Amino acid sequence: MPPSSAAAPAPADASHEAIRHGTAAFRRTNLALFAAGFATFGLLYCVQPLMPEFSRDYGVSAATSALSLSLSTGVLAFAMLFMGGVSDAVGRKSVMVASLLSSALLVLASTMVQQWPLLLALRMLLGFTLSGVPVVAMTYLAEEVHHDSIGLGMGLYISGNAIGGMSGRLIAGVLTDHFGWRVGMGTVGAVGLVACLLFWRSLPPSRHFIARPFHLRSLLGRFAGLFRDPGLPWLFAEGFLLLGAFVTVYNYLGYRLLAAPYHLSQTAVGLVFGIYLIGTFSSTWMGHLAGRLGRRKVLWSAFALMLAGVALTAAAPLPLILLGIVAITFGFFGGHSIVSSWVGRRAGTAKAQGSSVYLFSYYMGSSIAGASGGLFYAAHGWNGVVGFVGALVLAGLLVAWRLYRLPPLVNVATLPQPTSRGAMP
Repeated sequence: MPPSSAAAPAPADASHEAIRHGTAAFRRTNLALFAAGFATFGLLYCVQPLMPEFSRDYGVSAATSALSLSLSTGVLAFAMLFMGGVSDAVGRKSVMVASLLSSALLVLASTMVQQWPLLLALRMLLGFTLSGVPVVAMTYLAEEVHHDSIGLGMGLYISGNAIGGMSGRLIAGVLTDHFGWRVGMGTVGAVGLVACLLFWRSLPPSRHFIARPFHLRSLLGRFAGLFRDPGLPWLFAEGFLLLGAFVTVYNYLGYRLLAAPYHLSQTAVGLVFGIYLIGTFSSTWMGHLAGRLGRRKVLWSAFALMLAGVALTAAAPLPLILLGIVAITFGFFGGHSIVSSWVGRRAGTAKAQGSSVYLFSYYMGSSIAGASGGLFYAAHGWNGVVGFVGALVLAGLLVAWRLYRLPPLVNVATLPQPTSRGAMP
């Protein structure tokens, strides 16, 4: 298929052509990126409710089973550092289509392997292929959507992430109970293929994209320019802490609820992941609220809510545990929506690289904290997980206070070696 985002000179004043809320182009963009987020998070996180099954089927520990996710997110984090530069050269849409298609096929292939090392190898490769979606989607939104609508657009994209993450876990968990984990994972892969087709047909071509050759030296220079901004390094740290805390809770929640005194079934644990739906509301609502009141005034509340939720999960009654998971999920998706759109604003014309470094930090949080949490779970049970995650969230709250005191931008941040036009004011 021909690339839909071929380079074309941007008009001198392209602001009136930016995609705005209420237009058909905005609806098509949201549908496409919703499908992309749905597929990405579904394909990536469908293994989370299956970790106890991997422990039984392959005879591995909880921490080793968690590598099925941590290795994917670790490779994903590193690959995204360069995928933004690749999309600068070949186009946004073509990179995302290739990424979604190859990732869905890899998940289908994972259902046919019998050896644990081979399954991990495919999961590592999945991390590489998926890297073409998150960073490029953020860059596409920052380039093509009007600054008045970017908060809502980013929130709706992250809503797709939330529903995809929930659906991947739910489909895999419920079908595993009746047909085994291979059928559950294979169904998620098939859904990913359908989402890829929907994305390809719906996403409008780029109008503000200008192709730039991929040069490693200039790319590294653009990365270095990001760290001269006084706010971006703190925002990158927030990404690490947000996903690190969130993934750790969900990685080991299944082990807790399947064991005594709860003895829930895989289907019931899969239904618990339905709490993800709260993210479809919180990401959009908090993103819109931050756009009206200011990101610095809203971000801290996301971490405060997560901290309260972590404390609730330490209780024994199941309703309190579930209420805590709701609070953690609401705060996480709201915080991610705020921080990701803030990165796009402060990165100025280096949006692709700003998105890359933010998502590198974000997924390294999943990889490092998600695996490390298994050591705390093995040593101290769920209380160990609570202590570890509580420390991550408290650190995020302190960083949010630091960002509250950050002087606001007067004009658009313009970093060295621009990568694209259409920067958000």
